[in-house]
Amino acid sequence: MASLTVYSAPWCGHCHRLKEGLARADIPFTEVDVDRTPGAIELITELNNGSWLIPTVVLPDGSALVNPSVREIEARLA
Repeated sequence: MASLTVYSAPWCGHCHRLKEGLARADIPFTEVDVDRTPGAIELITELNNGSWLIPTVVLPDGSALVNPSVREIEARLA
């Protein structure tokens, strides 16, 4: 299974919940800390039509979801 990319920040509660849910569901992901990664905020802002929102999840096909549930991600990966 190709990996997801989860754009998040240490202070984001929604991000923590999503990452914990992905780990419980055994869905591999790569985490990008938007506070520490140059260009990450600009990328998610572009993906989200000008909105700076996290968690933003980039799926293997290049599409993005904002603050999705694990079920939404599972459905998109199926």
